Amino acid sequence: STPLDIDARVKAVDAFSRLPQASALAAANKRVSNIHNKQANEFDASGVSERLLAEPAERALAEELERHRPALEEYLAAGAYSEAMASLADLQGPVDRFFDEVMVMDDDEAVRNNRLSLLHGLRQLFLQVADISLLAPAR
Repeated sequence: STPLDIDARVKAVDAFSRLPQASALAAANKRVSNIHNKQANEFDASGVSERLLAEPAERALAEELERHRPALEEYLAAGAYSEAMASLADLQGPVDRFFDEVMVMDDDEAVRNNRLSLLHGLRQLFLQVADISLLAPAR
């Protein structure tokens, strides 16, 4: 990264941190990071299988991720990090609903890994700009 790129990322994170969605998404990213770190050996990042998306909340999150992905890729390619973070902020509703309604660590290994893959994909989108989980307060 160049100094200008780093500066653009810092400004994007600063602008993001002022959004009303920031604290919830930072907390969600921290939760995803913690889940992933604890399950690293079991995690299969081979991708999300639509047929294993059983809960409406997980289907909704997967659909929103796919709907946002084309614009996000354009923003990221252009170094438009503030725009990328604003687009990601739109995911707060589906992310909150996912954590309210879906048990990530399902007994069925395939379902569990699929949910972990979905969360991994979400986190990777944020990480292309910055690790916003660091904005979440320590517990």
